[in-house]
Formats: sequence, C-alpha cells, structure tokens
Amino acid sequence: MTDAGQEITIRALGEPGDLGWVVMAHGEIYAREFGWDSTFEALVARIVADYSDHHDPAREAAWIAEQGGRRVGCVFCVAGDHGDAKLRILLVDPSARGHGLGGRLVDECVSFARDRGYGSIRLWTNHPLAAARRVYLSRGFRLVDEQPHHSFGVDLIGQTYRLQLRST
Repeated sequence: MTDAGQEITIRALGEPGDLGWVVMAHGEIYAREFGWDSTFEALVARIVADYSDHHDPAREAAWIAEQGGRRVGCVFCVAGDHGDAKLRILLVDPSARGHGLGGRLVDECVSFARDRGYGSIRLWTNHPLAAARRVYLSRGFRLVDEQPHHSFGVDLIGQTYRLQLRST
C-alpha cells in the first residue's frame, strides 16, 4: 500500500496505451529530473517499437505497474546476446517512489529470466540513476563495465551490470 492508501499492482504489458505511456513517461521524467533531451525519448521509442514488433513471448515480457488505475512504472525483459537476458527501461513515476516498486519490478524481470532458463541478466544504465543502482546492487547485480559518453545532451558514465542466474 502507499501513503494514499491505493495498492500498486503489476500486470503484463498489453493494454491500449501502454507502449505510448512507456515512451512518454521516460521522455518527460528524464527531461525533468536529469535534463536529458529528446534523443533519450527516441531511444526508448526504438526499444519499445522493437519489442512490440519482434518480441518472442516465450522468452521476453514486459510489465506495467498501476496505482488507482494510473500507470506508475514499467520494466522490460528481452533476449540479449549469448543466451543472456536484458533488463530494459525500468521506470518508477515520482508519485509511486519510496514504496519498493522499483525492487518489485526488477524482481519480476529477474524471476521471469530465471524461469525461462537464461544464464544471466544484464542491464545498461547511467551514473545519475542512483536509486535504480541501489535496487540493482541489492538484488546481486555487479558492475562489469563503465564508459564515459556524451548522450541525451549531457556527459554521462554508462554502466553495465550483470547478475548470474545459474552457475556456469
């Protein structure tokens, strides 16, 4: 439950408006909180479009979190290279933060990847996303690479995290 008394639920992505909301929410929130430009929204749009056009339901899934009938979060699990899974576009709306929703969404993604037999799951993020990083580290993800880059109109340090799901 949240302070407003409305439970946050997580459901499979698939209702009309879900895909557009994911793109819009990322664009608006990241611009407001980090000053990122529309190239980030375009990246999210490409990820969402690729998922919509090509995802394999047996190996990939996405979830939407809702509170009081309003979308407040999302995460995607897609097939990566070399038999691993990729956690993509995790987002928690500011109105739903502080209640463990980010962790719940990551857990959903990791559980799905484990159940589908992936050996590991990885993700790419950027250094300003401290709250997400805390969630990843608390779930056992390990930082495996960092690279400075200029993207989305700002200087960033890209970070790749990996979680081993089964022994090699």
